Amino acid sequence: MKIVQTDFFGEHNLGIFGKSSDEICLIGKSLEEKRREVEDVLKVKCIALTISNTDLVGIFCALNKNGIILPKILNENEKRFFSELKKNFGINLLILNSKFTALGNLILCNDSGALISELFNKKEKKAIEDVLGVEAQFSKIAGIKSVGSCGIATNKGCLIHRDASEEEIKVVEELLKVPVDIGTLNFGSPFVGACCIANSKGALVGRSTTGPEIARFQEALSL
Repeated sequence: MKIVQTDFFGEHNLGIFGKSSDEICLIGKSLEEKRREVEDVLKVKCIALTISNTDLVGIFCALNKNGIILPKILNENEKRFFSELKKNFGINLLILNSKFTALGNLILCNDSGALISELFNKKEKKAIEDVLGVEAQFSKIAGIKSVGSCGIATNKGCLIHRDASEEEIKVVEELLKVPVDIGTLNFGSPFVGACCIANSKGALVGRSTTGPEIARFQEALSL
């Protein structure tokens, strides 16, 4: 298990470009040259693709071992690509019919649970639960509705926004069934979900992340 500091074409907010489970990692198409490095760190198959003709895969999708949730702004070629991905990996696939498309910013999940933004409605919550195969719960982190950008969760641990309350921490721990800590990455950013790509086997963090931040991140995610 390892943690690697890197950047994507000078950008340190790695999490906006990718998302990973313990089975698969999705990254932006333009990051094809980084695919081998990502696979080496996370020990999973890494696939480079686009969502809505962009590389902002981490912003637009959420996933765990059971399924992938995508926004309705996919183009037809992308829909076909993800259909093949569903067949090849034997996972659920949902194109969520929601006016909110930055799903990666609005869902914090692992293989045990999903913390979801209060922006979703009950019907969307049920759809998320069905595709991920876990219980979902509405919540905020640090009073912020974009819970996916405020945290990074694996099957071993979770790091969330430094200003999260004790009550919010307890909700995340009980739902995701992992230890939770608060912290920052990228030299003080509390939006840790946007700063990194991680699973239970490893992590990539922005190059500007400090030593103390890495130490806390490593302990929180048991890496």
